[in-house]
Amino acid sequence: MFKRLFPHPLLSFLLFVTWMLLVNQIKLGSMVMALILAIAIPLLTAPYWPNRPLVRNIPAFAAYVLLVIWDIILANIQVARIILFYRNDQIRSAWIPVPIELKTPEAITMLAGTITMTPGTVTADMSSCGKVLLIHSLHAPDPDAIRDEIKTRYEARLKRIFE
Repeated sequence: MFKRLFPHPLLSFLLFVTWMLLVNQIKLGSMVMALILAIAIPLLTAPYWPNRPLVRNIPAFAAYVLLVIWDIILANIQVARIILFYRNDQIRSAWIPVPIELKTPEAITMLAGTITMTPGTVTADMSSCGKVLLIHSLHAPDPDAIRDEIKTRYEARLKRIFE
């Protein structure tokens, strides 16, 4: 019964939490609406997700989310410093190809999203073979170091979580 009502329990939970954060008030009506959305949206979209992603390591996923939040905070400070204190000729923007070893589309999407959410970097494209992401970095004095940091800091963790 539970599996039938909640075909994607994590999605249902995230929808519930997101709705509650959006309305910014804990009232019965808000909670009922959040519950309706948390049940209806996964039920309506379940046929389009025949092979749902498996998170193989929940504690690693939670640690990854905390790491990304921390990195976003630090990157905001770094980008503010670059914008406020660097002259235009000091900023070294770069396009960086990042070869990836991830196999599942969910893990690749999460990596691309993580890169884009972190201020100062954006995932611009993916190769047709799905093995290389093209990243733009606002300030990359050493593009190889940024590529290596993405692979060790994010990709390695996502491999443990999804594969």
